[in-house]
Amino acid sequence: MTESTPIISQDVESIVEAVIRDVGSTINLATPLAIGKANHVINAFYRRAKQDSSVELTIMTALTLEIPKGKSLLEKRFLEPFARRVFGDYPDLDYELDRVEKKLPRNVRVIEFYFPPGKFLDNPQAQQDYISSNYTHASRDLMDRGANVIAQLISPCESDPSKLSLSGNPDIALDLIRLMHERGERDNVPYAIIGQANPNLPYMYGDAEIDAGNFHYLFDNPDCYFRLFGPPKLSIPEPEHVVGLYLSTLIRDEGELQIGIGAMGDAFINALILRQKENARYKEILQLFGVEKKFGEIIERVGDTDVLEKGLFGASEMVVDGFIHLYEAGILKRMVYDDLPIQRLLNTGLIGHEVTPRTLELLLERKAVHMFLSQEDFDYLVKFGIFREGLLFEDGNIMTPDGYRISADLTSETNRQDILEHCLGDRLKGGAVVHGAFFMGPQDFYQRLQALPEAERRLFNMRSVRRINHLYGHEEIDRLQRKNARFINTCMKVTLAGNIVSDGLEDGRVISGVGGQYNFVAMAHELHEGRSIINMRATRREGGRTVSNIVPNYGHTTIPRHLRDIIVNEYGIADLRGKTDGEIIEELMKITDSRFQSKLVREAKKTGKLRREYEIPEAFRNNLPEKVIEKISTLRKEGLFPPFPFGTDFNEEELVVGKALKALKRKSASKRQLLPAILKAIFTFTIRDDQKPYLERMGLWEPGGIKERFYRNLLANELKEVLKNR
Repeated sequence: MTESTPIISQDVESIVEAVIRDVGSTINLATPLAIGKANHVINAFYRRAKQDSSVELTIMTALTLEIPKGKSLLEKRFLEPFARRVFGDYPDLDYELDRVEKKLPRNVRVIEFYFPPGKFLDNPQAQQDYISSNYTHASRDLMDRGANVIAQLISPCESDPSKLSLSGNPDIALDLIRLMHERGERDNVPYAIIGQANPNLPYMYGDAEIDAGNFHYLFDNPDCYFRLFGPPKLSIPEPEHVVGLYLSTLIRDEGELQIGIGAMGDAFINALILRQKENARYKEILQLFGVEKKFGEIIERVGDTDVLEKGLFGASEMVVDGFIHLYEAGILKRMVYDDLPIQRLLNTGLIGHEVTPRTLELLLERKAVHMFLSQEDFDYLVKFGIFREGLLFEDGNIMTPDGYRISADLTSETNRQDILEHCLGDRLKGGAVVHGAFFMGPQDFYQRLQALPEAERRLFNMRSVRRINHLYGHEEIDRLQRKNARFINTCMKVTLAGNIVSDGLEDGRVISGVGGQYNFVAMAHELHEGRSIINMRATRREGGRTVSNIVPNYGHTTIPRHLRDIIVNEYGIADLRGKTDGEIIEELMKITDSRFQSKLVREAKKTGKLRREYEIPEAFRNNLPEKVIEKISTLRKEGLFPPFPFGTDFNEEELVVGKALKALKRKSASKRQLLPAILKAIFTFTIRDDQKPYLERMGLWEPGGIKERFYRNLLANELKEVLKNR
């Protein structure tokens, strides 16, 4: 990479002016997904394009975040005070506000490869400008589209101005920065790399820490330091807790873990912590749900239910906040090292993390270092902690801090003994318990990361998504590190053929994006003992009615059937790997909601894909939501499986009002349910006093007109039911 001293400025407009002068009026602006966006820099480019139609601005990114605002009066009353408290001074991206309103100017285009789920279903321009790409291919695709400007949020280094951290988004930035420098030097193409400083970003080390000279401009204005976007934790419904319970049985000790985004991931983490900390009670709960009776064979073959003694290593595209909870619970503790000889020795159990004379002897035997130590050998031994800090290497000799001089010739027994006595370190260094590509979570997550001592924060190595999501180029070390790998992701539907639907509808509209899901599923098939586990809800509400998420077929596929593996929902585990088409259907029937089993069986028999004599086994004929909810509700009285196991940003009034608003939203999806609710609100004449704090929170205790009175009554009727069931 070409490195120089970046121009540091507090004036973002001057940076934009300089970039347009040097790069030209066609700006193809690449910026990271989620929290890594340099909001003030991007807004300045967007303002300039709106003011000057000669500037052609294309913004290329993913997962653009926006403070929730609400549409109806009730949504706005609920969200606006909450957003002020939780999101603080986070600056919305102006292009996103205009895109949502379908007001982007003609000279501005926004291209994304991942949407916030469901946000742009009814936005034709956003749908047309979506790129379907594996996350690992995003940097390639952005370069192919002519990216010539990068705008990245960075964390400045307090102790060394020549360093900075890409923090939560080295994912594609590491590759884009390198590729842009290489293209600029090779083809003499003008380009600009801009960083915006924000000390609120946790300073992450490892691959995320790079030289500041990789940037041309650094926008560093204390007035523009802003609170990171921290999406609040949403409650975990009872069925999803059961999904998490099943998932927790498929994890093996001394393994590797990847977790996707969503409440089911939180439910899994909660269940895994229960398995670790209260193992006897955990096993009693498995018995209560009949887990081992129904699915004991696959659990024994694939997973386990005992305490994780050796612990897990995390390698996940997104480092969800649950990883910090797994780390604090002593589950994420399997340290891995980016060194083949050391990792091989650890995997075979020939060495541990404590450095002993045997550690050095085995490295010598395997020729990781030479009997006549070179400067390179010495640096290697110091880097990984086999030699302690403070030693110097000079002219084939090792100098100790107290001036003792030892020849680096290990063929001499005297030298060898002197080195073992004076040079060995205590523990291996440079390991990690997590490799991640990006992170995002609630404010509590960022604060916990910031609070970690440097030595512990270094255990969370943020790196390029290419190092996380596939094996190419680093396969041998990944195979060693990803022992007993489990890749856990979410889907919307699964077909009877085993196709997985995760990112779009059959009419072509995109819900979210493929992200890294395909990469992880494929990797699970490539790794010995690796398994892809797709979790889902058995049913969903659609147009006011319940429908099955296990369907005969569907006109869109994210993961093709030949990559089928394990499916988990609130009714259990279906192992599809290596199964015939008929066997796949039989496996899926075990976890299908019983209200839909008969119809699906008939359809499968009609097409000839299921044997005519097949009958659903008796043990799986009672897959009903009330059975699941009843058991979890009983356990919740013990304090287990709470709605918010890892805390929440909602206060007590908001939790109650939120439940009432959810109930109202469900009714609004069905005219049959909505009309009675409207009529009831019209003829509501008294409001109970116990509803006062909740209606005051919404500014509706003393309504200011007919409209507010109607909404107050609508909400009050739902509050009555919520308060009755508390």
